[in-house]
Amino acid sequence: MKADPDPTTAGTRLGRAVATTTTIAAAMAGHRERHGKKNSLRDVILGGQDGLVNILGIILGVIAGGGSNTVLLAAGFAAAITESISMGAVGYTSTVSERDYYEAERRREEAEIETTPEAERQEIRDIYAAKGFSGDLLDRVVDTIVSNRESWLATMMDEELHLQPIDTPAIVRSSFVITVATLIGHLIPLLPFLVLARTPALILAIVLSALVLFGVGVYSAVTLVGDWRTSGLKMMVIGLGAAGVGFLIGGLFHAAGG
Repeated sequence: MKADPDPTTAGTRLGRAVATTTTIAAAMAGHRERHGKKNSLRDVILGGQDGLVNILGIILGVIAGGGSNTVLLAAGFAAAITESISMGAVGYTSTVSERDYYEAERRREEAEIETTPEAERQEIRDIYAAKGFSGDLLDRVVDTIVSNRESWLATMMDEELHLQPIDTPAIVRSSFVITVATLIGHLIPLLPFLVLARTPALILAIVLSALVLFGVGVYSAVTLVGDWRTSGLKMMVIGLGAAGVGFLIGGLFHAAGG
């Protein structure tokens, strides 16, 4: 049986504000969970697309330049290993930079609260006034927030600067996802050359790459926003177009050498 609301608060402005705040907090929790999923999707797309397009460009460039299958496989696997590690390292350092930026801004806000508390208190007041709080209710909200230094600081970071803390497990996870996605992206167009002759292997590599790029675009649209057909085609055209540059460059070198 559902409990009756507290008669002392349910009908008051403060009671309604508490209920609203609880609802918003629950919504924000869900938002942060979805935000984490979107970050993982970003890492998969970043690593996978980069790896696939990069290696397909190398394959096309080696073939257009007249290179042998041995050269193709050596260049392909060397690129797969080195770039996967490099992309993971880039993901790690960029996320560490985000964390360091958050910490630097947090220290700055902490110093401002310490040296100019009235100005920072007014900022809290302005933030919640803009949300529709006023009068005694606004005073209560501001007093509650500034009564706790950590809550005050967290509110400034979230509401004023729109920054969220980044913990070490998130940094490691992001780096790992990018590394694995990049490696898988490299292997998709490369593996056919281990089992097939050059021409059918090239056709299969291009078809597989096109399908994967289209699929990534579709998944991105379905998971986030947009038309799946447009997103899939756009991802495929951009990826194959970028890889095609490798073919043009290889052809130029082959022509120059010939």
